[in-house]
Amino acid sequence: MKKIRVICVDDSALVRGLMTEIINKQPDMEVVAVAPDPLVARELIKQHNPDVLTLDVEMPRMDGLDFLERLMRLRPMPVVMVSSLTERNSEVTLRALELGAVDFVTKPKLGLRDGLMEYGDIIADKIRAAASSRPRPRPAQTTQTPARRLNPVFSTTEKIIAIGASTGGTEAIKQVLMPLPANSPAIMITQHMPAGFTKSFVNRLDTLCAVRVHEAEDGQRVLPGHVYLAPGGVAHMKLARSGANYVVRLEESDPVNRHRPSVDVLFNSVAEVAGKNAVGALLTGMGKDGALGMLAMKKAGAATFAQNEASCVVFGMPREALLIGAADEAVPLAQMSEKLLASAGAYGHRV
Repeated sequence: MKKIRVICVDDSALVRGLMTEIINKQPDMEVVAVAPDPLVARELIKQHNPDVLTLDVEMPRMDGLDFLERLMRLRPMPVVMVSSLTERNSEVTLRALELGAVDFVTKPKLGLRDGLMEYGDIIADKIRAAASSRPRPRPAQTTQTPARRLNPVFSTTEKIIAIGASTGGTEAIKQVLMPLPANSPAIMITQHMPAGFTKSFVNRLDTLCAVRVHEAEDGQRVLPGHVYLAPGGVAHMKLARSGANYVVRLEESDPVNRHRPSVDVLFNSVAEVAGKNAVGALLTGMGKDGALGMLAMKKAGAATFAQNEASCVVFGMPREALLIGAADEAVPLAQMSEKLLASAGAYGHRV
């Protein structure tokens, strides 16, 4: 069996040692080199030609972002960022995903050794997903490029759009939301993301989009023109009714499919509450979360779509939905916004 070859770049000798221990325990991967900074890493990459790079956000001699930007421009490869959980680092990590990093791992605040070892299976899964991903370098200014706005007219305001995503999802969600007009149907999104990162992600999206983007709160009314993102690592998000209104329900129950929030939990609630008045989309991501929930949506009469393989960073979740017949159609990411609006009852829309 060919092993996934990994280089770990971190200025902490302890973290380099722990990452090496975690990775070398896996039967399908190995650390071929470690580096204390990007300048050493640059030479090791040339020497070892790794399948995946794990890269610390903050390092001496060259910032992790600067190195990533150069790497993705000159030698695109799968990169998993390693970040401390701070507000500043959440912003930097989101920027790294914009630049082409596949995913990220957060260092625990306390008990670094025990904390990282506890994350061992998650780290290994993220490296596997990265190894099978399609690196997508992005120019530094892409986030500032205005999206061409769709201008639909809607036949109803009762529609709900539900979206699920995981690995690669932050950029995919941004590409889906940016073309949407301010009068879009209400949108609920579950993106697999740790606690502390969704607030930065929401703020970033809200500045880029015509729709208003919120980190969802329990009891919040679900309204057209607004997007509700499940708070990362905290609770599952469900759609519910309060009288004639749709509302958000947050539920701090056990993880589903190893995730909290889980896409299946959102989709199942949308199937039950909105039925045929819903539209579902499953975007890029690792694993199976969302496939069975999407099937429930389809059986309830909702239109359902999966991102197609060619445009996915990781074609795991969409593939599972397609395999069980949960998705009506595989759709390129560039066409997803228009497909969702058309299915939600829009007409006369144009780019």
